[in-house]
Amino acid sequence: MAENEMPEIKVDADSLYREESFTDLKVGSIRRLIPVTKEGEDDSSRETRYEGSASLMTPAGNLPLSFELEADTLSGAIDQFPDAVNAAAERAIEELKEMQRQQSQQIQVPGQGGYGGGGQQGGGGRIQF
Repeated sequence: MAENEMPEIKVDADSLYREESFTDLKVGSIRRLIPVTKEGEDDSSRETRYEGSASLMTPAGNLPLSFELEADTLSGAIDQFPDAVNAAAERAIEELKEMQRQQSQQIQVPGQGGYGGGGQQGGGGRIQF
């Protein structure tokens, strides 16, 4: 492929889903992904999927959480939501802690990377993405 050529981008017609969204307007939302054919008809040869989402407030700001719900029905997804969101929050907190640990182990040289000198403000203890 030449350097300036864009790759061909195509929708995978064999992996299409129709999306429905359910929310309580408080805690989070559940997406039901219903497999469909390229004609838009339900595809009973594939499983319906459920995905949950919520937000976790942290000192560094709002952290969006997204997670799969292993359920066959909307009712099952609703029942599974609390455990799944807690597990996703725990994973996100552990990832933040690991990022903080890695950041604290970096060698900080005055005048480079915003640490001291040059009129730049240093750290402040916030994780920046």
